[in-house]
Formats: sequence, C-alpha cells, structure tokens
Amino acid sequence: MDVTLLLLAAGCASAYLFFTSRPEGLLRSVLKTASVAMLAVLAFLSDASILLGGGLLLCAVGDYCLSREGERAFMAGVGAFAAGHLAYTALFLTVPGSEFARLVQMPGLLVALGLVSLGLVMVRVLGPRAGALKGAVLAYIPIILSMGVAAATLPAQGALIWALPAAMAFIASDVVLAFETFVLREEHALRRIAPFVVWPLYWAAQIGFLFAFW
Repeated sequence: MDVTLLLLAAGCASAYLFFTSRPEGLLRSVLKTASVAMLAVLAFLSDASILLGGGLLLCAVGDYCLSREGERAFMAGVGAFAAGHLAYTALFLTVPGSEFARLVQMPGLLVALGLVSLGLVMVRVLGPRAGALKGAVLAYIPIILSMGVAAATLPAQGALIWALPAAMAFIASDVVLAFETFVLREEHALRRIAPFVVWPLYWAAQIGFLFAFW
C-alpha cells in the first residue's frame, strides 16, 4: 500500500505539471491537492511524527486553496501554508540530535546568514508591491525562513540528510511564487516559466521531508 500511494502521489504531481499554468478547474485542484494529501496519508499510516503528517496535510489544504480563485482562497492558502511551515519547524527542532549550536558552525551559520539576508531582500521588494496583502506577506516571510533555519539545526546523517535540501527547495518555491505573484508584470516572459519551477521544487520538498522522517 505504501508503494501504491507513493506512486499515485507521484503520478498526480507529474500530471499536475500539465495543469499548473491553466485556469481554475476541478481536475486541476484534485491533482494538486492529492499530490501532497497522499503523502500525508503515508505519514499518518507510519510511525512518523504527527508533526510530519500534520505539516503535509496543512500544505495539501494550502494547495487546494491556492488552486481556487479569489483573495479569500489566497489568504486561506497562505494561512494553511504558514501553519504547515510551523509544523515542520516544530518537527525539526524536536528531532533527537537537533542542536542550535549548529547555527554558529559551518554550514549552519552560512545557511542562517543567507536566509536572514534573503528575508531582508524579500521584505524590501515585496512589501511595497503586495498591496492589501502586505500584512499577510510580511508575516509569512519570517515563518518560512524560520523553517529553513530550524532545518539547519539537524544532523546531516542518515535519512535526515534530506531535510535541509528539502527545506531550501520549499523556500525557493515560495520565493519564486512570491515574485511571480507580486513583482513580475503580466506580460513578463518569466511568468510562463515560473509555474514549472515552483511546482517541481515544492513537491520535491514535500517528498524530501517524507523520506527524511518517514
């Protein structure tokens, strides 16, 4: 059953690539949501931490909300993803072997400094462009970056070696999505490419978390 669910999730994620830049639709929402919801089911059926399953499930809810149109759906999606990031942050910090001391050692120090710098750039660039969503966007930035910093406290050994690259991929997908949403003009050529960058990075992050803590 585990392999079947994993293959189904991968199949939905692959199929969604053909829908990622298309308008809202039921099949688009189902494929996007199922791609991560099935990973959540795998986590809940295993002996993995409830925080892993919870993080995956919250992200699946966020996927559904962001697949729908409208500001209310967008805000609900941002809230679900923020909660998902917090669940992952708690997961990383409570794993045996997680140590804050790694944040003042290499490469953890480099990761932490890089994420702080990225946060400052995002605040400077996105703040003036987010309009009515400025508050939500500015609140979301430290949440996603805290998840990355928390991942840098983990030991790079065994299955946990997947966690930090997955966290960086998740952050990268959020950054690209934010620039696509708030910075790039409608006619900008990169807007046609961005969805095909965001989705593989995002789903790779989720499968990376699953492999690290499953």
